[in-house]
Amino acid sequence: MAPSITHVSGTVTSDVECRFTDSGIAVCRFRLTETPSQWDAATQKWRDGAPIRYVCTAWRDLARNAAESLTSGVTVLVKGRITEIKDNSIYLSVDDLGISLRQRIAYTEASLPSPAAAAPVTPPPAPQPTAPSPPRPATKQTGNPPAWWEKQRSSGWSNTAASGADGSPLHAGR
Repeated sequence: MAPSITHVSGTVTSDVECRFTDSGIAVCRFRLTETPSQWDAATQKWRDGAPIRYVCTAWRDLARNAAESLTSGVTVLVKGRITEIKDNSIYLSVDDLGISLRQRIAYTEASLPSPAAAAPVTPPPAPQPTAPSPPRPATKQTGNPPAWWEKQRSSGWSNTAASGADGSPLHAGR
């Protein structure tokens, strides 16, 4: 009979132990607890079921990466083969392993912020008061208003502003 492949979502409940075989192959072992939720029709609420305990074993690169990445309390997703059931625990040979993102953010080597992101940020210098700039001389360039415009604008747009440059009345309406 072929081993049963299963997918488990649970919480790591022990430190990850990493050792090496005589031939130098890494192997790690950690404990995992899954607490399934069950719908209680009588109370119309979800309740925690009986916890299921796993003893997980990973090999080679997966073992090294698990030893570096996992700590007790981290929720993980495990794909593995059931190898044994004894002492109220299910023994899994882990084929793949990932950190659950339901309750935390995980960074990979490629997504880590650069060391410069941790550098203290200095606020920009406070702006210094500037002296008022002198009025622009009216020059005859394309896009500049005519000289009479600046004169009328600086006088506060008195009633004389109601006439054009040639003295004729200006009409706003038709």
